[in-house]
Amino acid sequence: MESRLRVQGHPIQPMLVTFPFGLFVSATVFDLADVAGGPAFLGEVGYWTGVAALVAAGLAAVAGMIDLWDVRPGPHRRTMITFNMVNAGMAALFLLACLIRADAPQRGATGVLLVTELVALTVGAVGVGLGARLMRQFDSGLPEPTGFDAFDALPAGSTVEIARPAP
Repeated sequence: MESRLRVQGHPIQPMLVTFPFGLFVSATVFDLADVAGGPAFLGEVGYWTGVAALVAAGLAAVAGMIDLWDVRPGPHRRTMITFNMVNAGMAALFLLACLIRADAPQRGATGVLLVTELVALTVGAVGVGLGARLMRQFDSGLPEPTGFDAFDALPAGSTVEIARPAP
C-alpha cells in the first residue's frame, strides 16, 4: 500500500497524527497544573491547546480517510480503520471536555475533566501502537537510507505529491 498524500516519498498522515497527540498531552499537562493549584491562566491555556489539538486531529483524520480509500479489504484495512477509530475516540473525549469548558468564565479544568483527558490519552496510546504497526506493515521491504545517502534518495522536482497509488 502506498499513501496517496506524500512528502518526499513519505506518507503525510503519520506525520500529522503526531501534532494532535502532542497537543493533547500538552493540554493535559496544563490542566493538571491548573487542578494542582497553579495559576488560573493555565486552565485557559490547556483549553486552547485542546482546541488546537482538535483542529490538528481533524486534518489528520482527513488525510487518514484519503489514504484509506485505496486500501484493499484485509488485515491492513482493518488495522487502518481501527487506528482511525481509536484516534477519533481520543478526539471525541477531548471534544467533550472542551465543550463542557466552553461556557465557563475562565475555562479552568476540574478533576473530572482531567480524568476524562487521561482516559483519552490512554486511548490515544493504543492508537500510537496501532500506528506503529501500520508503519511496519506498509514499510516492510523498503530499506530506509541512512547517513548522507538519504540525501541522494530524495526525488527531484516537487516534494509534495498527491497521487493515485499503483494497483
